[in-house]
Amino acid sequence: MAASELYTKFARVWIPDPEEVWKSAELLKDYKPGDKVLLLQLEDGKDLEYRLDPKTKELPHLRNPDILVGENDLTALSYLHEPAVLHNLRVRFIDSKLIYTYCGIVLVAINPYEQLPIYGEDIINAYSGQNMGDMDPHIFAVAEEAYKQMARDERNQSIIVSGESGAGKTVSAKYAMRYFATVSGSASEANVEEKVLASNPIMESIGNAKTTRNDNSSRFGKYIEIGFDKRYRIIGANMRTYLLEKSRVVFQAEEERNYHIFYQLCASANLPEFKVLRLGDANNFHYTNQGGSPVIEGVDDAKEMAHTRQACTLLGISESYQMGIFRILAGILHLGNVVFMSRDSDSCTIPPKHEPLSIFCDLMGVDFEEMSHWLCHRKLATATETYIKPISKLQATNARDALAKHIYAKLFNWIVDHVNQALHSAVKQHSFIGVLDIYGFETFEINSFEQFCINYANEKLQQQFNMHVFKLEQEEYMKEQIPWTLIDFYDNQPCINLIESKLGILDLLDEECKMPKGTDDTWAQKLYNTHLNKCALFEKPRLSNKAFIIQHFADKVEYQCEGFLEKNKDTVFEEQIKVLKSSKFKMLPELFQDDEKVISPTSATSSGRTPLTRTPSKPTKGRPGQTAKEHKKTVGHQFRNSLHLLMETLNATTPHYVRCIKPNDFKFPFTFDEKRAVQQLRACGVLETIRISAAGFPSRWTYQEFFSRYRVLMRQKDVLSDRKQTCKNVLEKLIVDKDKYQFGKTKIFFRAGQVAYLEKLRADKLRAACIRIQKTIRGWLLRKKYLRMRKAAITVQRYVRGHQARCYAKFLRRTKAATIIQKYWRMYVARRRYKIMRTATIVLQSYLRGYLARNRYHKILREHKAIIIQKWVRGWLARTYYSRSIHAIIYLQCCFRRMMAKRELKKLKIEARSVERYKKLHIGMENKIMQLQRKVDEQNKDYKCLMEKLTNLEGTYNSETEKLRSDLERLQLSEEEAKIATGRVLSLQEEIAKLRKDLEQTQSEKKSIEEHADRYKQETEQLVSNLKEENTLLKQEKEALNHRIVEQAKEMTETMEKKLVEETKQLELDLNDERLRYQNLLNEFSRLEERYDDLKEEMTLMVNVPKPGHKRTDSTHSSNESEYTFSSEIAETEDIPSRTEEPSEKKVPLDMSLFLKLQKRVTELEQEKQVMQDELDRKEEQVLRSKAKEEERPQIRGAELEYESLKRQELESENKKLKNELNELRKALSEKSAPEVTAPGAPAYRVLMEQLTSVSEELDVRKEEVLILRSQLVSQKEAIQPKNTMTDSTILLEDVQKMKDKGEIAQAYIGLKETNRSSAMDCHELNEDGELLLVYEGLKQANRLLESQLQSQKRSHENEAEALRGEIQSLKEENNRQQQLLAQNLQLPPEARIEASLQHEITRLTNENLDLMEQLEKQDKTVRKLKKQLKVFAKKIGELEVGQMENISPGQIIDEPIRPVNIPRKEKDFQGMLEYKKEDEQKLVKNLILELKPRGVAVNLIPGLPAYILFMCVRHADYLNDDQKVRSLLTSTINSIKKVLKKRGDDFETVSFWLSNTCRFLHCLKQYSGEEGFMKHNTSRQNEHCLTNFDLAEYRQVLSDLAIQIYQQLVRVLENILQPMIVSGMLEHETIQGVSGVKPTGLRKRTSSIADEGTYTLDSILRQLNAFHSVMCQHGMDPELVKQVVKQTFYIVGAVTLNNLLLRKDMCSWSKGMQIRYNVSQLEEWLRDKNLMNSGAKETLEPLIQAAQLLQVKKKTDDDAEAICSMCNALTTAQIVKVLNLYTPVNEFEERVSVSFIRTIQMRLRDRKDSPQLLMDAKHIFPVTFPFNPSSLALETIQIPASLGLGFISRV
Repeated sequence: MAASELYTKFARVWIPDPEEVWKSAELLKDYKPGDKVLLLQLEDGKDLEYRLDPKTKELPHLRNPDILVGENDLTALSYLHEPAVLHNLRVRFIDSKLIYTYCGIVLVAINPYEQLPIYGEDIINAYSGQNMGDMDPHIFAVAEEAYKQMARDERNQSIIVSGESGAGKTVSAKYAMRYFATVSGSASEANVEEKVLASNPIMESIGNAKTTRNDNSSRFGKYIEIGFDKRYRIIGANMRTYLLEKSRVVFQAEEERNYHIFYQLCASANLPEFKVLRLGDANNFHYTNQGGSPVIEGVDDAKEMAHTRQACTLLGISESYQMGIFRILAGILHLGNVVFMSRDSDSCTIPPKHEPLSIFCDLMGVDFEEMSHWLCHRKLATATETYIKPISKLQATNARDALAKHIYAKLFNWIVDHVNQALHSAVKQHSFIGVLDIYGFETFEINSFEQFCINYANEKLQQQFNMHVFKLEQEEYMKEQIPWTLIDFYDNQPCINLIESKLGILDLLDEECKMPKGTDDTWAQKLYNTHLNKCALFEKPRLSNKAFIIQHFADKVEYQCEGFLEKNKDTVFEEQIKVLKSSKFKMLPELFQDDEKVISPTSATSSGRTPLTRTPSKPTKGRPGQTAKEHKKTVGHQFRNSLHLLMETLNATTPHYVRCIKPNDFKFPFTFDEKRAVQQLRACGVLETIRISAAGFPSRWTYQEFFSRYRVLMRQKDVLSDRKQTCKNVLEKLIVDKDKYQFGKTKIFFRAGQVAYLEKLRADKLRAACIRIQKTIRGWLLRKKYLRMRKAAITVQRYVRGHQARCYAKFLRRTKAATIIQKYWRMYVARRRYKIMRTATIVLQSYLRGYLARNRYHKILREHKAIIIQKWVRGWLARTYYSRSIHAIIYLQCCFRRMMAKRELKKLKIEARSVERYKKLHIGMENKIMQLQRKVDEQNKDYKCLMEKLTNLEGTYNSETEKLRSDLERLQLSEEEAKIATGRVLSLQEEIAKLRKDLEQTQSEKKSIEEHADRYKQETEQLVSNLKEENTLLKQEKEALNHRIVEQAKEMTETMEKKLVEETKQLELDLNDERLRYQNLLNEFSRLEERYDDLKEEMTLMVNVPKPGHKRTDSTHSSNESEYTFSSEIAETEDIPSRTEEPSEKKVPLDMSLFLKLQKRVTELEQEKQVMQDELDRKEEQVLRSKAKEEERPQIRGAELEYESLKRQELESENKKLKNELNELRKALSEKSAPEVTAPGAPAYRVLMEQLTSVSEELDVRKEEVLILRSQLVSQKEAIQPKNTMTDSTILLEDVQKMKDKGEIAQAYIGLKETNRSSAMDCHELNEDGELLLVYEGLKQANRLLESQLQSQKRSHENEAEALRGEIQSLKEENNRQQQLLAQNLQLPPEARIEASLQHEITRLTNENLDLMEQLEKQDKTVRKLKKQLKVFAKKIGELEVGQMENISPGQIIDEPIRPVNIPRKEKDFQGMLEYKKEDEQKLVKNLILELKPRGVAVNLIPGLPAYILFMCVRHADYLNDDQKVRSLLTSTINSIKKVLKKRGDDFETVSFWLSNTCRFLHCLKQYSGEEGFMKHNTSRQNEHCLTNFDLAEYRQVLSDLAIQIYQQLVRVLENILQPMIVSGMLEHETIQGVSGVKPTGLRKRTSSIADEGTYTLDSILRQLNAFHSVMCQHGMDPELVKQVVKQTFYIVGAVTLNNLLLRKDMCSWSKGMQIRYNVSQLEEWLRDKNLMNSGAKETLEPLIQAAQLLQVKKKTDDDAEAICSMCNALTTAQIVKVLNLYTPVNEFEERVSVSFIRTIQMRLRDRKDSPQLLMDAKHIFPVTFPFNPSSLALETIQIPASLGLGFISRV
């Protein structure tokens, strides 16, 4: 179709705009051919009439559909033109925050002026190995493409990075080199990649400076060749530099700086080593203060100086050379401060002793006078004479600046040469990748020689670029076999010829420089005469005769001729150079050695930039005049030659282009200036690439992709089985003009705009379909709405009518109710009147009856009170009598108790004297007795107090008695007086009358008192009632408080449980982290071990002829792996040195905690070894001593027997006393200790009682032993033992010493006694050889041994008693502390009291738990030690039994009569062991491990058979107690498994097979170790098969480490197999066909989403997972381990898929989210089928699931943002924002995510604390555990198949 037909109504176009460069507008009316005006509407709503050019009649550019905007590749745009490119870059840069975009073969990089998290090592790993079109554009993608093409095509590569200052060229080149260094690594241990990266800070410090456009602008170009070996690992690098801007050394514009190194030196001037440089602030030097901006914001020059020095050290530049560099740089600064004084107009002078020049001369080591002279003079040489001519002040200043520039240029050359030397490799370079960081096209208001050279270089590079693009287009057309048409593109050759051809600009410039009187003006006239009006690219400005204009490929540039000749000559006075060459400073003459050599033309430009090439390794010798001639080569000539060399290098490589764009001149982050961007796009060749692409067929589709995308435009009858023919038929119908497309072999090629037309047709078709669907659905919805409304109306009517009926019924009911209410109201009024009258009558009656009743009550009450008074008086009299009787009885009791106490005191004194005697015998009990004595003293004090009280009572009683006696006497006297005074009766009667009156008065008072008592009683009762009420309230408050306390306790319990759960989780996380760290350490160790083996093999291969006498054996090899070779605790001491000698190559960094644990374990083993050695020495000494005593044995033993009997009696008495004391101690503790401590249920009481009981039992046992020994001695006198029972006392002594337990000793002596009794030999025969004395001597030794044991038991008892005292003391202190805490708690409020008590209880329980854990650990150690001793004793008993069997002579067997009997055949009872010979060990390992095929074993035999066989062999070696055999077999097994895995480590079946068998072997070692924790599930028969002699716990740890390494290797194998499937199957393949359409791809081809024969699908992944699972199940792998493998596999799938999703913009769409969710559901279904849902695998897919959901949810409102934030809790903030930025609509019906919505998400997630890392760590491996899984298989039932070739082993 014609292009004009696309300009219809609503079509969008681009129109030029002076501000925004291009504006978008929409057509309001269809365009018809011949129209001169287009009616447009801008985006802001304004209408515009756009007039067409009457000459060209060109229509405005059409705008691409929205779904094509933001594409990764600009060539994927349907309309290829400048506004489309500019808009696409702007959308990606501003809206999506994407700085990289492809433009065909060019990577466009826009400087964001902000640090972005897209350069981490995880991003590098994600791009490594990927196709360039499969991932989003990135500098890493270009670097990966170059690296891959170098390896694939065996061709050198180049990456050309260009752009103007501030565009980010240096950073892009740096990241490219960093990518190569990370991906390839270095071939040696010299870390060449680090050196390559370390060259950057050095070159930046001496070659970068601050400009108005960039704070770190590179003022030179460089080409770095990174060399690789045959394995494509970095081996070295080489750097070439171009056009150093020397003029910056002596001059800087406003707001600019000199090179960074000068400011770094000034910032570090206060360092001690820099004092000699005599530097100061940068403002004090002329060469650093001209720009007025000595500081860069955010940059610390002192720190940068430290980085520069560190980089120099890394590159091998010594400290002395570094100080030499700094001296020269400081000298340049001081040289800039040299001031000249005018003597006249033609001469000048320097003041004498001028300080700056003096410092310069001191630093440079030259003579002050000579340098001062030649700075003010110059030498002129003629044919006959030489003249010295003074120069003016201006000339001297220029000469000084020229000298400074020349010195800096030479120093720059010297540093570059040394960097190249440091990066040079002795290994032959196989290939290289060059990175060219060079300036872009420049045009300023005033352009001089520098800009001319830069633009000349860009012309050459642009020509090479155009030819390369043209070549690629031609190759593509030829490959697809479509008609080739010549594409017209801009040819740079005419412009290049204008500059470099004969009589070109450079040629004329060199010729003019040779002229004696040549000037810039004469050179300009020659240019006008030669090229003006003859070359279309050369022009002359209208208003200037000192300038010229060249039409470059990017723009016209006007150059000012002034300064061209001077800069091209680059003159430096030779006399000044000679002065510097004569310097005493050795480094300075080295800089000028190149002046005496023939070098390549890479000298410095006076402009100021220095082109450099490689320095020749050998200087060439020529004629004497050759040096001067070569030295006079012009800068232009040198630069042209170096540029030719660069172009030859680039033409010999495959180029890759990176064009850096500066978005704005103000360094604002993510701010896009369209004008500046367009200028740079035009200058860097991007638009030229677009133009070349647009001239041909820019849009390219494969047939399958075209069919998938535009299937909606086809009818069913158009679809054929041949996709190619189908596409041809459809295109012929859709596009009439056949020139608009071409059919290739595999692709369809479209002209520009045709894809947009097809997209329009597709959108129209989809829109029509959508309208039809909407029409149908809306009709259905409206009908449903009508039916609902009709149904609702009927329902409303029904309810209204019902309501009316109910209202009428309600009216009727109300009428009837009113009548009833009236009736009842009237009745109520009458009834109320009657009740009032009746109530009044009843009240009168009640008051009258109450009055009468009260009178009766008062009468009764008075009588009752009189009775009560009588009762109380009589009671008082009775109590008085009773109390007197009680006092008398108590007195009698006191007397009796005093008598009994005196008797008890006498007993206690007797016992005290016995304790004193025992104290002398047992000093250890003194403290205890003193404590008991102290308690007795306290009791005595109490007794004294009681006695004092008793004495006082006796005194009181006596005084009372005397008083009563005196009263009795007085009464008797009064009686006598009464008898005498009978006459006084009358007077007494009168007195009685008076007393009666007094009695009446008393009675009246008594009445008043009774009344008062009644009132008091009432008040008391009232008070009691009030108190009861208060008590009730207090009880309620108490209950409330108790309830509250219970609730608080419950809350605190819940809180504590939550804290406990959280702490448990945290501990689990810490455990997993520690386990992961340990397993990573094992992984690193295995990697280093493999590397060591590889190096060893390489060394073996390199050394063809071994040294005589040296041959490497298997033992040598195994010793190298002694990291895994351990010995049991019963190892020989000779093995220790061999284990400690480790090769230095194997020392790897270990975990510090692991190292400390191992060190502690080694220390414990050494201590145990020392203890055992000491015990052995002691036993040997005892044996020797016993032998000596035997030799000196006297003949008479009577006195010793008496002594022994006395000793035994004494011990018996001591035991009795000790037992009594213990009983007393128990009694005293139970009576006098604190109740809370000695309570029967208290823990301390129980522990104390148990210990005391055990001690008493021990004493009883000792007593029984003494009695046994006594009976034994008696039996010795009666009977004599036989001759063969004991032949040597030494043997008896050793046997007795071995019997450490008292029960064993007692049983031994009882057995000895029975043996003696059963003997029937004659006493005289036995006594002939003195055998009875030998027996007696042995018994004596045994008695002494028992005595020593009794003494040790006694000491232990004393220690225990002391410990008990300490415990009692601690319990007392604890009691005091508890009382103090109780007192403090009582002062606190109830809430705080509860919290304090709970906290105290928690602390106490924690301390008790810790103590119990310590005790448990000690007991475990003791149990293990005793088990080992028991095993040793059992082994020795077995040896003794074997020896006894061997002692039976053959004669005895033969002499016995033999009767023939029938022997029934019985099946042999196997013990579950396999026996093999030591020499067959290698054959066993070879057949069972090295040559075993896992597939046959897994299918035909039981799972884990090799593990069972190996363990049964270990059991037999353990049964034989052959530690060397056990150690050798286990070591060979471990090493052989490693060899197998190293040889066939890429085979999943092999790795899975040996992981299963290693775990089974480990479980067998645990199951049959004899430890109770592992024997719970064993049968009794399996318990009999436990190991008896050796503890293989250390080997279990080694096997566990080996299993971890095998598991990690299995994970790597899984990852390698699944890696190519994941992205294709999970992302690219359309599992649900037709959901997502394929968008145009551009030049960078993506992987097709259509399933071909070679592509992977989701079914491929599921089939592979099934294969993995079936193999692991066949091998009998533990179910828990299978779950961990599946979890790790799903994590890899999820991480790789999510990482690719985050790096692929084309995958972030709604339809792709649906595809991902469907794929994840299929994986979950697979988990359900395999019963693995509880393995944790589903949780690892959660980030991927949330990312898919994020692609599908609404992304518009704040509620949507809130939902996204709550939903995506497994994704980081960076990942969420990245997905939203990358979200791309596939169809026009979808919408992009707005920038404001993304900012809302960022604001809501700013408080979330998560990792800033964008990608998931796909290499992460979860820590693996091996839960104990015992086997139910009986070892004795295992049969060894003949196919294994193990016939040399036999079942036992």
